[in-house]
Amino acid sequence: MEKPMPVLVPLTPETQESIQADEVVVSTLPFRVGRESRQSFGLWPSLKERRRTSSTLNNELYMTDEGERFYISREHFQIEQCADGSYLLVDRGSACGTIVEGKVVGGEDAGGSCPIKHGDVIIVGKARSPYVFKFIIPDEQG
Repeated sequence: MEKPMPVLVPLTPETQESIQADEVVVSTLPFRVGRESRQSFGLWPSLKERRRTSSTLNNELYMTDEGERFYISREHFQIEQCADGSYLLVDRGSACGTIVEGKVVGGEDAGGSCPIKHGDVIIVGKARSPYVFKFIIPDEQG
């Protein structure tokens, strides 16, 4: 029997709005997460987030970031599985970094990585970012 894949569960309304889902299955590894590319439409006063259909996919999960200041980079982080079956979060050189259970990973375009386990909280961007997930491994739910 195949092992169930982990899921990312949004913990804030902003995250749920951004991904338009109650959870996202980490369906392929590495699983890449980033911001939709900016593109303006017509003469609208504000820019809307949309992935350009002609561009190559850089992410498995695209998030919108509607603020005046972006927390989410276009290529923000990815989840990888290690040879022993554990998981690793890799910051992909994001500007604001990623926070896993209070530990800052990356930021300032530096990249970095740290192990992630069942129940870990992931903040996409700086501590005040409204984009927050919980990493769930179905087999390890108690």
